[in-house]
Amino acid sequence: TTTRHHKGRTYHSHLLRRSYREGARVRNETLGNLSHLPDALIDIIRRSLKGETFVPVAEAFTVTASRAQGHVQAVAWMMKRLGLASLVASKPCR
Repeated sequence: TTTRHHKGRTYHSHLLRRSYREGARVRNETLGNLSHLPDALIDIIRRSLKGETFVPVAEAFTVTASRAQGHVQAVAWMMKRLGLASLVASKPCR
């Protein structure tokens, strides 16, 4: 990340660069401009280049048990559609 100030404004650039040596001189080469990417993605790229490994969410967790909820959702949807939700309220009317 480079920061540049010009006429009272601050500009930030995120460049993917590599350094190499030509004889006794150290040279830099810009491989890509990452400034258009979201900050979260730039952080992931930075951490990945440092050697951190990332695992997809599907591989990180295993489902051991899950409860069925479709029948409850169907009843709640039908109550709302028929207008029964306003009759059966959590608060008393008085």
